[in-house]
Amino acid sequence: MMQSSPSFIESFIRSRVAERVTQGHAPILLMSHLVLGFPSLEENQQVIDAMANNGVDLMELQIPFSEPIADGPVIAQANQVSLDNGFRVADGLAFIGENVQRHPEVIFLIMTYCNILMAYGVERFIQQAARLGVRGVIVPDWPPQVAQEAMAVCRAEGLEWIQLMTPTCSDERLNYIGNQAQGFCYCVARKGVTGRKTEFDAELTHFLQRCRGATTTPLAVGFGVKTAEDVQSLVGQAEIAVVGTAALEIHARGGAQAVGEFFKGLVGMPQPFLKP
Repeated sequence: MMQSSPSFIESFIRSRVAERVTQGHAPILLMSHLVLGFPSLEENQQVIDAMANNGVDLMELQIPFSEPIADGPVIAQANQVSLDNGFRVADGLAFIGENVQRHPEVIFLIMTYCNILMAYGVERFIQQAARLGVRGVIVPDWPPQVAQEAMAVCRAEGLEWIQLMTPTCSDERLNYIGNQAQGFCYCVARKGVTGRKTEFDAELTHFLQRCRGATTTPLAVGFGVKTAEDVQSLVGQAEIAVVGTAALEIHARGGAQAVGEFFKGLVGMPQPFLKP
């Protein structure tokens, strides 16, 4: 049976999402994904500014890792290019802190892999992220049953540990994840890695209904969200649409300004960048 998650009352992310939805900010909130250091922190800044100025509510900033197992080829290549260019975790954290101050209206989260936290020092990493004003962390290769210590540090620091729900989860597993969830649950729209085509069909609807029944937190849907039609199909099923690979592809073709125009169009009409 579903229970209220531990952060039901004090969750900053949950309260901000609820506030924006009830105020009619948008039919669904947008969350973007950006790989730090790809192609450079200077270019990252231009993209973040463009996204913040064009309707992005939450930003998932990825600290690159050499083996990003949850990521498809586009994001994985971006990770490797960033590392090859000499990206340093400390520089990335400082950059994130600057943007929290620069864009206070945006909810910033850090996405990375457990090896990064362990190499940096789990408690040190979480404490520094919290001091910078980051609101949550996403670590896809660190399931809750083995991340209890890190989750406890997050709770102590006011940082929210974002859980992932996948289509392969049993109802029992979804309830286990949902009962511990903080902020929101990241619902992986299909099996596999990021970037591949996702069918926004009855099967996905059924999965999201199962997720909804397992947690009191908002739902964010990612993996394969690419068009305004995809986003529109999630209205009423989730509170947040997560767009990653599509934005990277558009940036490669048109630069930061094109990324801003793309996000501006995601809650309206489809943008020409995505037409075949």
